[in-house]
Amino acid sequence: MGKILACKDVGVNCDFVIHGKDEADVLSQAAEHAKGCHQNVQMTPEVQAKVRAAIKDESSSCCGGDSCH
Repeated sequence: MGKILACKDVGVNCDFVIHGKDEADVLSQAAEHAKGCHQNVQMTPEVQAKVRAAIKDESSSCCGGDSCH
């Protein structure tokens, strides 16, 4: 089961959504995204904990409708 992270779920005004195969994949992608788009955000232990808490199972974030992938 894949994982998903939306920047908005971390409290950032950003529409970017990350889909990954597992938490490590999502965290890696999130770090790369943050380097390019959120240069003013420091990846403190508190921010890292907030990011980890916002990662969800991909199936639990889906409405189950026909448009879901």
